[in-house]
Amino acid sequence: MKTTLLGIANKASLDPSYRFRNLFGILTIGFLMECWRFINPKAAAGVDRLTAREYGMNLLENLTNLVETVKAESYRSKWVLRKYIPKLNGKLRPLGIPAIADKVLQMAVTKILEAIYEAEFLPCSYGYRPRRGALDAVRDASRTLQNGEYHFLVEADIQGFFDHIDHEKLLAILAERIDDRPFLGLIQRWLKTGILETDGRVILPEEGSPQGGIVSPILANIYLHRVLDQWFEEEVKSHCRGTAYFCRYADDFVAAFQYETDAQRFYEVLGKRLGKYGLTLAAEKTRLLRFSRNDRRNSEAFEFLGFELHWGLSRWRKPCVKKRTATRKYRAALANLKVWMRENSHRPKREFFAQLAAKLRGYYQYYGVRGNYERISDFFYQAKRMLYQILNRRSQRKSYNWKGFVALLDYFKLPRPRICHDF
Repeated sequence: MKTTLLGIANKASLDPSYRFRNLFGILTIGFLMECWRFINPKAAAGVDRLTAREYGMNLLENLTNLVETVKAESYRSKWVLRKYIPKLNGKLRPLGIPAIADKVLQMAVTKILEAIYEAEFLPCSYGYRPRRGALDAVRDASRTLQNGEYHFLVEADIQGFFDHIDHEKLLAILAERIDDRPFLGLIQRWLKTGILETDGRVILPEEGSPQGGIVSPILANIYLHRVLDQWFEEEVKSHCRGTAYFCRYADDFVAAFQYETDAQRFYEVLGKRLGKYGLTLAAEKTRLLRFSRNDRRNSEAFEFLGFELHWGLSRWRKPCVKKRTATRKYRAALANLKVWMRENSHRPKREFFAQLAAKLRGYYQYYGVRGNYERISDFFYQAKRMLYQILNRRSQRKSYNWKGFVALLDYFKLPRPRICHDF
């Protein structure tokens, strides 16, 4: 598989206009067997209620049958199971859960698409890419804003992006690099697959790509590469009087400009650009603001990927971009942790504290950036207070006084706050 993908990647890099053929032929039993290694063994079951463990018990036969139906072009994807998870604003985020067989095939197609498009994606794009993540975007954005001559910034978010991807436009974009009808047919089939709602209704989507599908992230990245990244690099920058900078992670992005006129023009045309591709801006998350090292007092803070970025002074009294956990993310994380504690406080203490420690380490691993120690330290303090209250409500009698509670924490050694990233 590595040799095949490397050959595709090399060809894509050497010839940006090349259209790939016979990608459908790569979907062999051996290729899918390699892709199986990337499937989460604890992944949720789809509409057929078949778990990854059960599918893997007879893996060779299952993959053989899958490949035969795909090659015969008789493959039909199963309905996508709809689930909802709560968002920070109290709304629900829809997720789509494909069946395990569909996940394996989507993983194979994803690997092929990544090999084709990774050479085409621009450095400003961070979401859903190998060896790149949200913290990389935060680090590079903060350093660029601190060291560059940028004074105005547009922060934006796309309203319900995954629900409004235009199928026809997406397939047309893919067809510019892929000349393989059966391969594109697989992607089209997944885009049109019915969604089984929680009330039993089946919805046939006219647009969008269900969040939760393995192939959805790479398709979203390909779409936004055309809609935003290329447009900004080739057109927006060429019409700017001064320097301009763009940073995007999935559908969250910021654009910085040297001059206010350039920022204002981008702010005015951004909605029109998105509208050409069936997308709209989230008005409550889109604004033009001043963000200048030369005018720190009048500069505003902005949120990006869970952090609030603002101007401050370094220990050497030099202007620097500081980062702290965004207030709404901080409160949401505490609220989610409190719910988890209540629902799991009945578990054996060793198991409960092991999971709690893992959650705290995960929080520090993301938010433990230089300058944010106060926020993560306060998070740890509030988590201990909540834990003390919840443990003492498990029965009619008070289980712990504060001294006994501290001894309990010392015994199970909950991880203390620490800075994990030096940026």
